[in-house]
Amino acid sequence: MDEKLINDYKKFLDGGKTERECAAQIIEAAEKRGYKDIAEYKTLKAGDKVYVQKMHKTVALFEIGTGSLEDGMNILGAHIDSPRLDVKQNPVYEKDCIVYLNTHYYGGIKKYQWVTLPLAIHGVVCKTDGSVINVTIGEAADDPVFCVSDILPHLAQEQMKEKASDFIPGENLDLILSSGIPQKKDKQKEQADEKSSKDKDKEKYKKAVLKLLKSKYNIDEGDFASAELEIVPAGLSRDCGIDRSLILAYGQDDRACAFTSVQALFDSTAKTRTNCCLCVDKEEIGSVGATGMGSHLLENAVAEIISRMSGGYSDLTLRRCLANSAMLSSDVNAAFDPMNGNLYDKDNSSFLGGGVVFNKYTGSRGKYSASDANPEFIAKVRALMEKNDIPFQMAELGKVDQGGGGTIAYLAAKYGMDVLDAGVSVLSMHAPWELTNKEDICTAYNCYKVFLSLEK
Repeated sequence: MDEKLINDYKKFLDGGKTERECAAQIIEAAEKRGYKDIAEYKTLKAGDKVYVQKMHKTVALFEIGTGSLEDGMNILGAHIDSPRLDVKQNPVYEKDCIVYLNTHYYGGIKKYQWVTLPLAIHGVVCKTDGSVINVTIGEAADDPVFCVSDILPHLAQEQMKEKASDFIPGENLDLILSSGIPQKKDKQKEQADEKSSKDKDKEKYKKAVLKLLKSKYNIDEGDFASAELEIVPAGLSRDCGIDRSLILAYGQDDRACAFTSVQALFDSTAKTRTNCCLCVDKEEIGSVGATGMGSHLLENAVAEIISRMSGGYSDLTLRRCLANSAMLSSDVNAAFDPMNGNLYDKDNSSFLGGGVVFNKYTGSRGKYSASDANPEFIAKVRALMEKNDIPFQMAELGKVDQGGGGTIAYLAAKYGMDVLDAGVSVLSMHAPWELTNKEDICTAYNCYKVFLSLEK
């Protein structure tokens, strides 16, 4: 096992609990290795290393090969967003002496898993003067943390009768910011001006919180309208198990594959084919928006590269490049859970410690939203793994009728390229704290590195 790789991975997780934080880490690491923003290049040639970023939440890295781009690229594609709670636009309110932050959950979560946990606030607040305030509260040892309350068992008789999906309503996932005890009013002042006193005391704890936010962070209440604040589990990634074979951490879907993909690109050298690593946003909500894989970000980035090559821009070159590319959709898969084995097809499941996971098709039930990789491409990838003694397993995500899940694979496949899902097996996927096997992290890295040596 590569201890350095594992330690670097844990640091990446700890420093990247939002897509912005991940993107910033990736760009910083890339620049140390000679990558430059594409805006710095007027022309590109073989050996050049370049990155393209979009809205600080998506990064595409390229190392230019010696061959023609029309022959395609080797692409590793991962996502860097994870399920969480997002802060709403008008979030701060007071209710019976407790000040809350109103939230909206993001992605597929079990709502009941997010109550009574220590939580942190990460993100940015963009002010009207153009300044940006970076916010991280709840990670330092002397920071306060936050939480969502739950009903005590003594009063939960009705709650316990509800379905798991219903007994914690989404509107109840609001973060506790502050609390106060009502003070006895001065009778003389109250008698002098009762109405004024009532107006003065209205939402006084909310006002105190807003005053604190202003004095400590320069955040006004109106600034939440142009903020991007995410609520995530507070705390560091940890070794798990008496043998320390596992990693317990937030956001391993899909930062386990994003980190290993980026590291594999850094540690490889492009030959004939150009190598690309794509780290995108919004996968957990359908890969939508300007920073999701469903956008034109990949083709736009490649178009910018082609325009800087010796032959100049050609739409046909762009189309041929994408159609002739090969891609591993670097995303995690659900590990077989012995405690819930009835939900899995055991013979077609992935296991912790079993090596990198290949999914011929993802999607749900009748292969809905699946890319369904070509067997010829799978055979080529298998041969690479076997030649380099890299353990792998073929799997699906649970029994057919139980549901399923997708990746960015089908969105890349629309260009006509070969795409295969390849990633790390995860236990307790989408929970606030997820489990991976250290050996699987190392195997995924080796898989991605070898894949980047693929020639047409």
